[in-house]
Amino acid sequence: MTTEIRLLGPAEIRDLAELLGIQPTKKLGQNFVIDANTVRRIVRIAGLEVGGSPSTTVVEVGPGLGSLTLGLLETGARVVAVEIDKRLAAQLPVTVAAAAPDLPDAALTVVTADALTITSLDPEPTVLVANLPYNVSVPVLLHFLETFPGLTSGLVMVQAEVGQRLAAPPGSKVYGSPSVKAAWYGDFRLAGNVSRQVFWPVPNVDSVLVAFTRHDPPGTEDERLATFALVDAAFQQRRKMLRQALSVALGSSAEASERISNAGLAPTSRGEELTVADFLAIARSA
Repeated sequence: MTTEIRLLGPAEIRDLAELLGIQPTKKLGQNFVIDANTVRRIVRIAGLEVGGSPSTTVVEVGPGLGSLTLGLLETGARVVAVEIDKRLAAQLPVTVAAAAPDLPDAALTVVTADALTITSLDPEPTVLVANLPYNVSVPVLLHFLETFPGLTSGLVMVQAEVGQRLAAPPGSKVYGSPSVKAAWYGDFRLAGNVSRQVFWPVPNVDSVLVAFTRHDPPGTEDERLATFALVDAAFQQRRKMLRQALSVALGSSAEASERISNAGLAPTSRGEELTVADFLAIARSA
């Protein structure tokens, strides 16, 4: 079922903020999308269509004043919105009811919580679509991928340099810990740029859209933890050879060299050259 929904524009966003006494804060990474065309573009790139599958449940992190939430609901999908700000969380159902009075109550569930503490959601989400707060975008994304295996795909808006890291291949200058960890869960790609002018307030950084499609994890949960520990160690000292960077994590430089060699890799290589499968191979080489 779909319903006619009036999306929010700049005037409505500012009026809502004034009504709630909201001053967008850098601490919470609040930059509200004020352009309806951008909202519909995000929804479209996320693979959601008006009249799409009613079994689709979208989780949105940081819905703010509801501009993207309304665009998601317009497709007929169920939306679970996770909002840390109690004022915004309380207002969201009111805003949705005013914009789409015929929408069934079950279409929207609002959870007032810190996204990093969420361990379960009802209904279980299948798609993640969010304008993620810039200061916690990677931790939130990885937490949701770890916590909700039913997430099959998603689209997130993040700071440009963060998005480039998430989608970077091995050997790239911006390839790092987020790149490897994201690759454990799925295939990530840059899906478009977003103008600063579609936000209020206008941020002082550029934004990009990053899309992902989940694939089966390459190893067990214990192996993931061991692999991520090696990834962290490698990129904390990314200029050092692996045998040095992993020496503490693996006991000694000699032990590290042996483990790396047993995995079929050169101890003189560096973390930025390795795929997630390579790191997993080292973790398994004990």
